[in-house]
This record gives sequence, structure tokens and C-alpha cells, in this order.
Amino acid sequence: MKQVVQNYKSGELAVLDVPVPGCKPGGVLVRSAYSLISTGTELMKVSEAGMSMLGKARSRPDQVAKVMQSVATNGVPATYRKVMGKLDSYTPLGYSLCGVVEQVGTGIDDVKVGDLVACAGNEHALHAELNWVPKNLYAPVPDGLAPRHAAFGTVGSIAMQGVRQGEPQLGEVALVIGLGLIGQLVVQLLAAAGVRVVGADPDPVRCELAERLGAAACGDPASAAVEAAVAELTDGHGVDQVYLAAGGGSNQPVELAARLCRDRGRVVDIGKCRLDLPWNAYYEKELDVRFSRSYGPGRYDPEYELEGRDYPIGYVRWTERRNLACFLDLVARGSVDVEPLVSHIADFDDAVETYQRLKDGELKAVAVLFRYPEQKEEAGEAQAPAVAVPAVKRPTGGAPTPARSAKTPVRLAFVGAGNYATSMLLPHLAQRDGVELSTVVTTTALSAANAQRKFGFAEATTDLDAVLGDTSIDAVFVVTRHSSHAELTRKALLAGKTVFVEKPLALTEDELAGVLAAVEESGNDRLQVGFNRRFAPLLQEARKRFGARTGPASLRYLVNAGRLGHGSWYLQQGTEGSRFAGEGGHFVDTASWLLEADPVSVYAVATSGNEDLQVVLRYPDGSTATISYVTTGAAGFPKETLDLIADGKVLRLDDFVRASVFVDGGVGRKRWVSSRLPKARDKGQSAELAAFIKAVRTGEPMPVPLESLVATTSATLAVQAGLVGGAPVTLARAR
Repeated sequence: MKQVVQNYKSGELAVLDVPVPGCKPGGVLVRSAYSLISTGTELMKVSEAGMSMLGKARSRPDQVAKVMQSVATNGVPATYRKVMGKLDSYTPLGYSLCGVVEQVGTGIDDVKVGDLVACAGNEHALHAELNWVPKNLYAPVPDGLAPRHAAFGTVGSIAMQGVRQGEPQLGEVALVIGLGLIGQLVVQLLAAAGVRVVGADPDPVRCELAERLGAAACGDPASAAVEAAVAELTDGHGVDQVYLAAGGGSNQPVELAARLCRDRGRVVDIGKCRLDLPWNAYYEKELDVRFSRSYGPGRYDPEYELEGRDYPIGYVRWTERRNLACFLDLVARGSVDVEPLVSHIADFDDAVETYQRLKDGELKAVAVLFRYPEQKEEAGEAQAPAVAVPAVKRPTGGAPTPARSAKTPVRLAFVGAGNYATSMLLPHLAQRDGVELSTVVTTTALSAANAQRKFGFAEATTDLDAVLGDTSIDAVFVVTRHSSHAELTRKALLAGKTVFVEKPLALTEDELAGVLAAVEESGNDRLQVGFNRRFAPLLQEARKRFGARTGPASLRYLVNAGRLGHGSWYLQQGTEGSRFAGEGGHFVDTASWLLEADPVSVYAVATSGNEDLQVVLRYPDGSTATISYVTTGAAGFPKETLDLIADGKVLRLDDFVRASVFVDGGVGRKRWVSSRLPKARDKGQSAELAAFIKAVRTGEPMPVPLESLVATTSATLAVQAGLVGGAPVTLARAR
């Protein structure tokens, strides 16, 4: 299928061939009929992409701050790779469309194939021939409403949420500053609610349009016309509400709002404009400044948008989906007229030219629609306490993986192409001799296309079954969200593939048992989990310098994990497990590797709110490892520090940047310190991948024994059981 994309680094716009997105549970696959260009938001994004790197940084200081924090945590090279990887990728455009349901996912019963729906979301209602849309981001189109009008649903919801924030009442007077697409819709919604409206915009054409659509008067904000109209309509008191629907860097809108708003009036910010509030003016009138967040309640809440968990109507009357349905109803009943806003309808194939004309100012428009040729006729008609470590049963059937010729490339498939895969794994594999990147599989079309372009995959698809059935593929990498790891690993093992799965292997004991059942059933135990720290060159050298030990050891591992940003999918504990369940295996595996054994018991305690964890692992020879996993520490402190103490020796690791070993011997004290700082924090990904590829090529045993992978996973899962039970958890079958 085709999709409109932009490279944020170069500014290039393109209509790209990408795989068809999969139809996941909880949503529908929609074939687009019309999609709407937001001449405000989208053109701002297009313009930013054309800036220099310095210009981009100035326009997004919030992102610059994140980059600096990443430098402090991960070092310059890793941060550079991550940032450049994001910038030099195709990003989607669009967030408002109407289309026909082509496929219905499990759990959906309110629409059927062939129904016309309006769709929302900058990840789900894209300028693309097909989109997968979750339940709370689409609404059925009322009978008789034209598809091109229903395509306004999302921007209509944005305008409606802004009006709701203003709490208008019959007979009030409102000022709308900025008469672009959103402003024009706000004018109509206010007029439909019985509010008299004054509009302000420097463009006389837009002012005339707003008056035709219900505004009492409009004019240039720099002229006296707007102030005169407000004085006449309010008897000199000032307007009850002001709606800021303007963009740009001028502070004029907020200053005008203060001047023309009545005492204790309401100012609602809908657009992205400068908000340098003149303190005296706002203080003296005690103005109520409010923000309107996109389409309404539910926006930016992954449980609402992605998992379909609705808010009870008794507590949240107007969610983003209810706003979408309400706006469609108003348009269908003629209370809002969007046809006069349509300045231009372009064929979808002409998308790049259309954006360029808008950017250059050649095409002056309030609203522009893309029409999808394949849907012209159809869309016009479609109106209808003890935790047992599972015993590893070695395969009884099947043959070991045969050795391969050194000249035969190892063919790899990737399931998932997110940040970790594209910044920490694929750069190492794309440069490795004897490796062929065969196929990348993702649920979203564009991420697969990006990975194919950047790393040279031969194919990009959303069809997992086709990849698992491809006998020419030697190994499958599972690099998806945590909740899917166990099931995808199970399927790949049953398909006879060698599997590399990023941590965690499983989020529950049942999931772990399912993976082991697949090993036994298939006769395939070729599995590696991405516990990379044991492969880190600095830690490998330190362990060698530390040498063998004769007595039990004490190990302390401090992980200064830090807080996650709002909206991170790591916070979705209901589906993705706890944060420690997701990444704690790294630290358990490192401790067990250094102590050369698997733990026999786990004891865990947490601070109030479970923000910081203390996990104590006990080993067969009496050794202990304490993992302090904290999120409340200072961001500038190193992320990982480790001390291993035994037999008069101490090994110290400082965040994979510096290591040292202290030894008390018969002839005095010896000390080894890593001779120089490495160029970057090397946490072992490259060496780990080299060991994995070698095992695939030669048929040799996997780099980490399956028993160890299972023991580490069981110990990580036992932490939650220990927190609930408040007592040590015995790992009954640890080796």
C-alpha cells in the first residue's frame, strides 16, 4: 500500500510503498476514502523538518533536554546513534480521516466490514491507503453524511473540546482569535450553542468566511474593528470567553485576550501560540486561563486509546470518542457546515506536490482533503510463597543444528523494529560479514519500511506467519513489547527457528512454562535471551583479573534506573508487567554469571509505593547478591555500579566506563584499573550478537545455557511473589 511520509532529518516528503498493517485485536482495519490535511499542525511539522539541525533544536527545546539527559546516562556515541536513527527515519503525517472497514479484529462488535467510520489519531488515522484503528479512536458515520465531510471528525473534536473547556452559556459573547481550520469550527460550534461570536484574523478572506458561518463580526486584530464589535455586543463589559486558535511566535493573541475579556472571564488555549501572559492585565481581571488538550479526555492515555478501556459516562461525559461521534452528528444534522471550509481536494498520488504548494504559499487553503482513487465509488455509497523453577526437559526428538559453510550467510528475520532494535542491535548486524538481513516484521507498516531502508532488509512485511514458514530463514529476533515475547518465542521455536528474544523471556510462570513446552514439543532448544551485560568487554576483563575464588562472595549492584517519562509503555503494568519484571533479568543474570551459579532463593522488599526495590539473591555456596533497583535517585549519578567482594579481593565496575580490581596478596596489595576510558559504554551487545551468530553458523551450543536463562527468568518473576508474601521465596529446582 502507499503512505505519505517525511524524513525529519532531510525534510524529504514521499509517497512510500509500505506493508499493509496487521489487523490486531481491539481494532479495525480501515481503507481510507478521504483524509484531511491539518493546515496548521501538519504544515508546522513540515516546516520544522526543513530547518537546519540548529533550527530544529531551537524549535524543540524539550527534546534537546532529553538528549542531554541521554548523553549523561548512555554516553555520546550511543545517544548520537539513537538521535540520528530517529531523525533519519520516515515519520507519518495525518490524523483525521474517513474510510471503510475492511477487516474487524477480535473483540470488536460495534462495526462490521463495509461500514463507514471516521478515524482519529496521529498514529492511526494517517495519510495512508490502510490504517489499523483501535476501538476508542473511530466512530461510525451517521447515515447520509458524505465521507469527505466525515473526514473532518478529528479536527472537529479538537474544536469541540476547546469549546467545552470554555463552558459557554446561552447568550454569552465569545472572541475567537485565529480563523484557520480550528477557529472556523469553533465559531460554528459556539454559534450552534447560542453564543454570539466575534472573530479576529489578519486575513480578510477568513474573516468573511467566519461571518458567513455564523460570526456576528470579524476583523483584523490590529484594527479597531474587533474592539468596536466587542464593545457593542457586550455593552463595554468585554467578552465572556476568548478562544486562542492562532499559532506562531507573536504574543499579540494573549495580549488581545486580556484587553477584550471581561472581569473574571475565561481564556482557552487551543492552538500553539506564544503564551507570555501580561501579569498585571491577567491579575487585575482575575482571568481564568485554561488549556484544551487535543480531542478530549482519553488523549495520551494508552489504556484508553490502545487497550479500549472506556471511562464511565457518569464520571467522564465527553471522551475523545464521544466528542468524535457528537461532532459527526452535528455535521449530519446541519448544525455545522464543513463544505465551505474545503478549499481543495487533491488526489492521494499528488500528496507531495500538494504539501509543497501549501508550504510555498501557492495554495492558500483552510482545509485540504486527499481523495483515495480506489475508494471513490465505494465510499460514496457506503453509508451503512514457593516458586518452582521449571525443569528444562531437553528435546527428545529433532537433530542438532548442522554446521554451515563459512561462505553461506546466516539469514535473519526481525520481529519488531523499535528504538532498541534499531539503535542497539541492527547497527551491529548490518555491518557484520556473513549475515543477511532477510525480513523485518512489524505491526505498523512504516516502522518496517524504515528498518528496510536503513539496514538493508530484503523484505518488509506485517505477516509473521509467512516469515515463520520461510525455511530459508535461520534465526528470528523477537524485539517487540514485553507482553508478546513469550508467545512469539514459542511460535518461532515450534517453527524450528533459532531464536534471539530480548529480555524478558516471560512475564508470568505460565508464559515461561509455555516456552519450555514448545522446546520439548519441537525438539528445538536453540534459544538466547538478550542478557548482554555478561558479554561486556570491560566486565569480562575485570572478572578475569579478579580470578577464581574459594569462599562465598558478596555482590552489590546499584541500578539508578530513574523515572520514566509520562506515557512510556513501560508504565503499562497491566499488560507489560512491572518495570523490574521487564528489565530486572539483566542484573540477575550478571550477578549469577559473576558468581558462577544460579540463585536458590529470592527476598524482596520495597519502599512505599514500590518505587525502589531491594532484591537479595542467595546462592548454593552461601554467596549473596543484593540488587538495589531505584527510581528516585539523581539523574546525574551513574546508572549502574557494581561491587564483588570475596577472598580479600574487590571488583568494582562503574557504569561500564571504568573497572578496577583490588587484591590483598602475600607480597602486598595489587591493584588493576582499566587503563583508559573506553570511547563509549559497551554493555556487550556487539559481543553477544557475535556469539549468537557463531552458534547459529556452527551449530555449537548457545552462548548461555537454557537452564541459566530459565533460572534467571524464574528469579526475576519471584521478586513480585516475594513483595506480596513478605518472605524469602525458594527457587525449588534451581541447579
